[in-house]
Amino acid sequence: MNFQCQCCGNCCRVPGTVHVTPDEAETIAAFLGMDVYAFTETYARLDDTRARLVLLEHPDGACIMLSPDNACRINPVKPQQCRDFPFGWRTPATVTACPAFSTFQP
Repeated sequence: MNFQCQCCGNCCRVPGTVHVTPDEAETIAAFLGMDVYAFTETYARLDDTRARLVLLEHPDGACIMLSPDNACRINPVKPQQCRDFPFGWRTPATVTACPAFSTFQP
């Protein structure tokens, strides 16, 4: 596959839901130097079914973990859902927002 991420952060600005497993929450919390309870209180919520943890979004829909310089604050430990993009999942909105798709040759 010839997908070259341009690190523009656009995929992290598309409103959507980023699920976090309990193990991922523990790992992210440790990476941020927090206990898991402080992490979930600050950066996550339960989804509408109250069965899964999801990362919060800024009011504009951007992921709470996207920094002003378009970097993921938790990149080394980001959730599997994020690591799987674009090969494990993609949406019409992320394809439209992502400039790397204009040169992508599957």
